[in-house]
Amino acid sequence: MNTTNSLIASADWFPLVLSLKVAAVATLLALIAGVALGWVFARKRFPGHTVLEAVFMLPLVLPPTVIGYAILVAGGRHSPLGSWLREHFDYSIIFSWHGAVVASAVVALPLVLKSASAAFAGVDRSLEAAASTLRQSPFSVFLRVTLPLAWPGILAGTLLAFARAMGEFGASLMVAGSIPQQTQTLSMAIYDAVQAGHDDLALLLVVVTSLLSVTVLVLSNRFFSLR
Repeated sequence: MNTTNSLIASADWFPLVLSLKVAAVATLLALIAGVALGWVFARKRFPGHTVLEAVFMLPLVLPPTVIGYAILVAGGRHSPLGSWLREHFDYSIIFSWHGAVVASAVVALPLVLKSASAAFAGVDRSLEAAASTLRQSPFSVFLRVTLPLAWPGILAGTLLAFARAMGEFGASLMVAGSIPQQTQTLSMAIYDAVQAGHDDLALLLVVVTSLLSVTVLVLSNRFFSLR
């Protein structure tokens, strides 16, 4: 017991704090993009609809290293965007916690998108039509009718996205690296602890990660049951 207390007291909790911060920001970005895209894919039909949706769902099936490489190609220091950011703002997402946010948001997006699309598709269109007859604008109908009815499904997907962002490793490692006190998230800290032979610390971090994930999954299941 004393050994456990000593380990907890001596552990560096920066990776946990950083993981929560990265996951929160990444989930917010995934939520905004996922709700918008989910509504489009649920309500609109256009040429290439299924192909475009499949492209946004790719992070679910592609290896994380592929996602990380794609981010490096798109926003790395030698890319047009990366060069422009570095020249005008002296800024780069590479080897910064912002890079971990981008990687986590990309891999979490499909979970929000799919849940939002299914939730919007399940909304009774007659209720929206009834609201439209009350001189409500389309945006007002969306905010007052569509979104509240779809919200339990969207929130369930958002919680899953948060859990996915918390556990992101491969893409974040390629983009942000594992720099102690800077970009080392919880999953990276576990990997580094195992590599260094600090099995007790690795086990403690695994338990913390598992408890957080179970809590998020239980909440997500509760919201799915409300759909």
